[in-house]
Amino acid sequence: MKLYTFIAALFLLSFSCAKKDQYSVGQEWNYKTRPTEKNSTLTILKIEEYPETGKVIHISISGLNIKDTTSTTGIADKFTHIPISEEALSNSVTTLKKEAYKKPDSLEMDGYSYWKKEFDNGNAGIFTIPVSEIVSTMEKSIIAGDYTN
Repeated sequence: MKLYTFIAALFLLSFSCAKKDQYSVGQEWNYKTRPTEKNSTLTILKIEEYPETGKVIHISISGLNIKDTTSTTGIADKFTHIPISEEALSNSVTTLKKEAYKKPDSLEMDGYSYWKKEFDNGNAGIFTIPVSEIVSTMEKSIIAGDYTN
């Protein structure tokens, strides 16, 4: 009987560890996109754990088609830094596209640094909605000229 209990415990432990380490820095994921952005992907830039929010996964999103009057082309194709809860990310991703490590660029890290400063001061949070809803919400803010979201 003890052997079965031991085997069951090992099985459960291995399952929980596999789930826990599902995400890693540099992964590129397909996600449930908006209809006009089927080829959009997200990349994991950084993973952190905070007592008040739990795991925060910092992502960039590319392949977007966002109306942006401040852009020379009138379109923004990337969000360089989005902090999102692990649960919201898990509810958004579909398949892992690439496992290879991608070092975050300076623009992505500038976005993270600004967020971190504001988060530490209690002035910023994380997204807890699906990635496609984040994209739509951010687009509405950009069109309205409201850059506080």
